[in-house]
Amino acid sequence: MNAIRHDFRSDTVTRPSAGMRAAMAAAEVGDDVFGDDPTVNLLEQRMAGMLGKDAALFVPSGTMSNLLALMSHCGRGDEFIAGQNAHCYKYEAGGAAVLGSIQPQPIAHQADGTMALGEIEAAIKSGDNHFATTRVIALENTFGGRVLPVDYMTAVAEIAARHGLGLHLDGARAFNACVALDLDIKDFVAPFDTVSICLSKGLGTPVGSVLVGRQDLIETARRHRKMLGGGLRQSGILAAAGLYALEHNVGRLAEDHRRAKALAEGLARHEALRVTMPDTNILWVDMAADLGERFTAYLGEHGVGVTGRYGQQRWVTHLDVADEDVTQALALVDRFFAG
Repeated sequence: MNAIRHDFRSDTVTRPSAGMRAAMAAAEVGDDVFGDDPTVNLLEQRMAGMLGKDAALFVPSGTMSNLLALMSHCGRGDEFIAGQNAHCYKYEAGGAAVLGSIQPQPIAHQADGTMALGEIEAAIKSGDNHFATTRVIALENTFGGRVLPVDYMTAVAEIAARHGLGLHLDGARAFNACVALDLDIKDFVAPFDTVSICLSKGLGTPVGSVLVGRQDLIETARRHRKMLGGGLRQSGILAAAGLYALEHNVGRLAEDHRRAKALAEGLARHEALRVTMPDTNILWVDMAADLGERFTAYLGEHGVGVTGRYGQQRWVTHLDVADEDVTQALALVDRFFAG
């Protein structure tokens, strides 16, 4: 395998900066299962305050954070509604069903990535012993890098309130959305009972997500975290990376968005590529399947890492991608098509 020199596979591939490593090394720690790791406590308090919620819980991964949210909203045999391509339904190994005994009710996405409001409401079930009882609606924003409208989230929140349902946001890249919208994250997440924020994607930490929300739901999630093996001990070392990221790596997300747009514009010069212009740091490129196989292989052979299959590529910018990476990657793309 050739070494990847320009890595656009995901914003999960980032490495801690020198400043982040120094903050981790200097972190004051305790035993978080006993609740006495001061750095974890500070991270949780800061996240809750930033999002305008009661409480927060530091967990090892976004997958666990989403699962804990669903398990806090739902009991065995209950149901959650989510998009057909939502991460918590499609890409988390069926954890809600396997570990939480929670049934998913997937809804098809519209062309803009939203779910039709009428289809959401029609899927809600309650009071009939034949059906799993709907307890929560789960949204995702950004969705594949796309910023879904705040008005849409508000409309779904109104449906949830009308039916007495919880509302969860998989906000793994919510800070990307807020930077793109120039909106305070507290306003962005206001309608939600629980919100999952990933620290190890665009924010550049090595490990961790934070589940933020209503006090009773977070207390339930804390017990479930222990049950799932996510109880952490001297995890202030990791929480310190999260605090550093909140201080240094949020505003700079605009740079990732700018570079993603530059990549998209360069790729769109080639007629064989159908480029979806990015809202944030993720862009999608479609092409004929045979071309996609050759093109992805060529990029890999020349040190450019992307994810791609079946004629579609995903390019992701992040804090370890510089302008020079974009320039050199586009030069290789030009060379491929010139050949």
